[in-house]
Amino acid sequence: MSDYAWEPWTFRDNEAVIAEGRALSGFKVHAPDGDIGKVDEASMEVGASQIVVDTGPWIFGRRVLLPAGCIERIDWTEEEVYVDRTKDQIKDSPELGEGSTWADPTYRDSVGSYWGGTYGFEPRPGRRRRSRRARGSTCRRGR
Repeated sequence: MSDYAWEPWTFRDNEAVIAEGRALSGFKVHAPDGDIGKVDEASMEVGASQIVVDTGPWIFGRRVLLPAGCIERIDWTEEEVYVDRTKDQIKDSPELGEGSTWADPTYRDSVGSYWGGTYGFEPRPGRRRRSRRARGSTCRRGR
C-alpha cells in the first residue's frame, strides 16, 4: 500500500502538471487492468482538478469523471494518463450524463464520495469544503 494521502481534486504531482502547462485532452487513459478511453475534457483548476474520460466502445457512449487524485502518473511524451483504479471501479462510478456538467456541486459531491470510498474514506454527508475566499482568506491570485 502507498503512503499517498489521497486528495481528490489535486494532482499527485501538481507542480509538474502546472510546469508542463499542456492540456490533457486526447491523452489515452489506462487503468491497471487495461485501457479505458481518452481524455475528453480536463480541468487544472487548483482544488478542482479532474479529467472527463470518453470510454468509447468499452462502455459505449459513456463519459466518466475522474478526480485528479486518481491519476497515478502522466506520460507527457507518449500522451498517456495512468490511473490507479480498476476498470470495474471506473465502470461503477457515477455517470456524467448528457447535458450534465462536472461543475454541478451535487454531481461533484457524489463523485468525491464514490471515489473516496474506493480509497477507504467514509463520505461525510452535508460537509462541504469551502474555498479560501468563502473562508475569508485575503490571499489573491498572482501575489
